[in-house]
Amino acid sequence: MRRSSRWADAAPDDERGSAALEFLVGGIVLLVPLAYLVVALGVVQEHALGVEATARHAAHTLARTGGIDDTFAALPEVLSSVPPEYGIAPDALEVSVTCVPAHVGCPEAGSTVVVTIGARVPLPLVPPVLGLDRLTSIPVESTSVQKVSRFWGGT
Repeated sequence: MRRSSRWADAAPDDERGSAALEFLVGGIVLLVPLAYLVVALGVVQEHALGVEATARHAAHTLARTGGIDDTFAALPEVLSSVPPEYGIAPDALEVSVTCVPAHVGCPEAGSTVVVTIGARVPLPLVPPVLGLDRLTSIPVESTSVQKVSRFWGGT
């Protein structure tokens, strides 16, 4: 006597075995964009951390060095050493240094140094064809503020 299941008889023969194919196609369609998103967000996060660290170190350097000559001699060293640790080209940075209050010299004892660093993050796997790499880049910016000691020697 042959035992048959009512569920086995309900599915036609041409529908058997397509679940693996559907799983494969669905997995690729969903997994590839998700993996790209994770990689792209990782690159953006790395650049954001790099810009923040560069701004922080630059402001600290400007506020803590001994005098004007030492200050502006040490700043290029900071701008060339910190960004490469985060995969940022030092020549791709946009640097702005201001002091508050604006009527004092920059930096001067008792003033506040404001350093703003900006960069553009190129998305991974975007070709430089027709300027797509520039169009799809994401801007990141960080500002750091340091108070200059009132005992700072500005000579």
